[in-house]
Amino acid sequence: MYTIGQVSEMFHLPVSTLRYYDKEGLFPEMERQSGIRKFSGREIEALRVIECLKASGLEIRDIRQFMNWAAEGPSTYEKRKELFETRKSAVEKEILRLQKTLDMLNCNDCN
Repeated sequence: MYTIGQVSEMFHLPVSTLRYYDKEGLFPEMERQSGIRKFSGREIEALRVIECLKASGLEIRDIRQFMNWAAEGPSTYEKRKELFETRKSAVEKEILRLQKTLDMLNCNDCN
């Protein structure tokens, strides 16, 4: 079991972010001892997934939905895959947009 401070250091996240994630229901089975959050291996793994999804650009509501689907098990695999495919498409479009901008900035004939 880890304290919120230990997890904050492990993931280089502010304590306030971890409290926010908890408030948003991303750690539904977190234990509390005398009101103090105790992070188990389950929450640590969930946090790894959350941070990965967040880095992909997903919003908290979508991450919460993904986590809920994951908790439901294999029957939601297609929904989770569709969420990833949708996000992948959005990231690819953003990459193209940024590449066009970079190409314009690298233009040698521009003056």
